[in-house]
Amino acid sequence: MVVNSVHWFRKGLRLHDNPSLQEALNGADTVRCVYILDPWFAGSANVGVNKWRFLLESLEDLDASLRKLDSRLFVVRGQPAEVFPRLFKEWNVTRLTFEYDSEPYGKERDAAIIKMALEFGVETRVKNSHTLYNLDRIIELNNSSPPLTFKRFQAIVNRLGLPKRPLATVTKQQLDSCRTEISDNHNDRYGVPSLEELGFKTHGLSPSVWKGGETEALDRLDKHLDRKAWVANFERLRINICSLMASPTGLSPYLRFGCLSCRLFYYNLRELYMKVRKHPSPPLSLFGQLLWREFFYTAATNNPNFDRMEGNPICVQIPWDHNPEALAKWAEGRTGFPWIDAIMTQLRQEGWIHHLARHAVACFLTRGDLWLSWESGMRVGPPPSEFLHLTFLGHRLILEPSLGCNPH
Repeated sequence: MVVNSVHWFRKGLRLHDNPSLQEALNGADTVRCVYILDPWFAGSANVGVNKWRFLLESLEDLDASLRKLDSRLFVVRGQPAEVFPRLFKEWNVTRLTFEYDSEPYGKERDAAIIKMALEFGVETRVKNSHTLYNLDRIIELNNSSPPLTFKRFQAIVNRLGLPKRPLATVTKQQLDSCRTEISDNHNDRYGVPSLEELGFKTHGLSPSVWKGGETEALDRLDKHLDRKAWVANFERLRINICSLMASPTGLSPYLRFGCLSCRLFYYNLRELYMKVRKHPSPPLSLFGQLLWREFFYTAATNNPNFDRMEGNPICVQIPWDHNPEALAKWAEGRTGFPWIDAIMTQLRQEGWIHHLARHAVACFLTRGDLWLSWESGMRVGPPPSEFLHLTFLGHRLILEPSLGCNPH
């Protein structure tokens, strides 16, 4: 039987430690690597130009890496539910692979695609690699509900032991065995679009602070780990004025988009720590930040209302004020508070702010000063997870930690 595989890239924009991509290659006669991009979403969704630039750079880097292996990335425009029926027929697809998405929207989307694939006689294979652990297993060990304290979460993770080790990078030899013909007009049909093509105005756009892509992610990881003494002795965050600027070794956006495997980062940290400190435990704070990331993914996985207050069983219901003028001033950096306005200006220009700066503007928006809903702040511009957790677990203000930017 001929096996024609399609690997659907979403978050895991990398060739290293990509179990679902390996599943596509395993025993296949042809393999096409696909990214589905909805141009309508680019113009209508609350996603800023910096995030789109990072994504497009990541796709360009992925395509460049595949070219070196005599393959290409197929960027297909449209919505998955409309695109896949056409691709299944045109390419005679027999296998579809993709990375498991634990977030409620992603799970609903993927369930619909799996059902559709079945109707077309297409086998689907899904593998977990965006988180260190199988989140459903964590929930199962907590009496079928997500742990709502970090201490409880840590206790369960300790029972699971070490995460699975990262897989090797895809090789040319693997792709040679399932060579797919690339048409001469590939760039016209399946090339990575520009920001201008997606409707963004780029005149006056500030230079990119974060260059997207797996190549940049792995380079940053090497630089990060080169600071052996710093990493080995990192127990608590030490903040100074330079911390407020984007770090050349920051890794969080690369974890968020899957340009960098969290498992690769975990094991590189662990091995370095064992070598330098002769102790099996990774550094508390860096390892802890990865676990906080895991904690919030676990809390969100079976909660379709995780990104809103109403109907969210783990969110305090607060009678927020409604003040569009105050919200606008906060969003545009016109509150009159220099610290808050500087942070919001940096966010708008660079698409990034330090996690303690995010804490400051989020607190100012909510219980600290304006008493406006974290949902309003989420829609203004900062990545959603800056505000998803503001009223999580009672009255506490909890923000997802970062490794230089937002890892969620």
